[in-house]
Amino acid sequence: MKRRVMPSVETAKKIADAFSVSLDYLVGEGQNSTFDKKTVERLQEIESMKPDAKQSLFSIIDSVIRDYKTQQAYAH
Repeated sequence: MKRRVMPSVETAKKIADAFSVSLDYLVGEGQNSTFDKKTVERLQEIESMKPDAKQSLFSIIDSVIRDYKTQQAYAH
């Protein structure tokens, strides 16, 4: 039996920011509030990581998001 872990508000906010969604959306209270199965599985894996590993992952995600937004800004 898998133990479920409830993320802290700070961690949930970082995850929501990484996916460019609101906390309401992340917890299933916003519009179109479903993630595909692979996304949910990844979020669960992230939640089980140690804080330093999470921070490293969030830094990578932030970098990819920043690059993506930059590309989108120049594409339009």
